[in-house]
Amino acid sequence: MAMQIEMLGDRALLLRLGDRIDASLNSRVLALAARIQAQRPPWLRDCVPAYASLAIHFDDGAFPAQVEPLVAAEAWLRHLVETSSATVKESATVRVVEIPVHYGGDDGPDLEFVAQELKIAPQELIARHCAPRYRVAMLGFAPGFPYLLGLDPTLNSPRLATPRSAVPAGSVGIGGSQTGIYPCASPGGWRLLGRTSLTLFDATRDRPSLLEAGDHVRFVPS
Repeated sequence: MAMQIEMLGDRALLLRLGDRIDASLNSRVLALAARIQAQRPPWLRDCVPAYASLAIHFDDGAFPAQVEPLVAAEAWLRHLVETSSATVKESATVRVVEIPVHYGGDDGPDLEFVAQELKIAPQELIARHCAPRYRVAMLGFAPGFPYLLGLDPTLNSPRLATPRSAVPAGSVGIGGSQTGIYPCASPGGWRLLGRTSLTLFDATRDRPSLLEAGDHVRFVPS
């Protein structure tokens, strides 16, 4: 799929590189985000990657008066894409964050049910969930919520038919082919396997979100 550019209001553009959840496609999104951040034009306010798209927010006051900001930003982005290498390389300095998780019990109320549905022992479920090194594909749903790529496909589990009205902060869950961590107490429909004591998002910190797109994550039983 060729890159498509859409308007997001009058101060943002959406770059669509595809329409599916795919690790190689997400790598292209993250590589493009890194190139944009490296050149960082003076009008760029934020660069927000998703699974298959990238939102570019800009300051329209940073352009000359005679220039149409949306047109100029789109032209700059197309030139960057056209003159960039198509090769995607994993950064040698990727950050790896270990997430301690207490699995089962009150912290993971769905662990036993998911294990039964998958016809495996709870400890085997935990082992399979901890085995991969996940990549943070994007943050969304709530501030600091990481959508993680790399879940063992044998652990694919459907969301709850009726979402919970309250999921505790730090809960680690599976929703279909994805796994993630709830950064704050909120409603949610993912199957909860455990919980971490780490604070994923704190607006008072210099770096509010513990994880960022492109980081790698390892779950460690605690």
